[in-house]
Amino acid sequence: MARYTGPKTRICRIFGEPILGNGKYLTKNSFPPGQHGPTKKRKAPGEYALQLKEKQKAKYTYGILERQFRKTFEEAVRRKGVTGENLIKLLEGRLDNTVYRLGIAPSRPAARQLVTHKHITVNGEVVNVPSFQMKPGDVISLKESTQGNAGITAQIRGKNAKFNWLDWTDAGFKGTFIAYPERESVPENIKEQLIVELYSK
Repeated sequence: MARYTGPKTRICRIFGEPILGNGKYLTKNSFPPGQHGPTKKRKAPGEYALQLKEKQKAKYTYGILERQFRKTFEEAVRRKGVTGENLIKLLEGRLDNTVYRLGIAPSRPAARQLVTHKHITVNGEVVNVPSFQMKPGDVISLKESTQGNAGITAQIRGKNAKFNWLDWTDAGFKGTFIAYPERESVPENIKEQLIVELYSK
């Protein structure tokens, strides 16, 4: 399956949450997509369906395909601690997600594009791999030649204060990955335990 590039609102309607945007259309049309609309009788989802839906929600939220998501889960299993929390920490520790959290890009797809187009450096070295795993103390910044690009710098809005595992300095367009976040600090509404149960079958 290739990366999804269709309407974001359709995906938001599947999950009933604005996971790919501001969800401004959910109030007007919040029922799941389909030709029969809200009149279609839908069965209550079973246990497997709920687990699969939660995994798909996480994949769409972070923009990851199945093979890479499974590798991330396997790494979460290998690490000490709670597997579900480790999974969220690894997803949050991706370079493209960190660029998004720092406010350098307005969305994760935009952050992914900045990374792949070699506009981002980590500890002074250009890194163009969106899945690059951050380590505590890593410094992320815009490449020096990119700092003069008004189209990119105009979109920088700065870090949200609630993301306490990151630090951002406007001077020099630099951010620091302080530590992996605790689960309660991550705002995404993902029930990671359902994902763990799905892969444990």
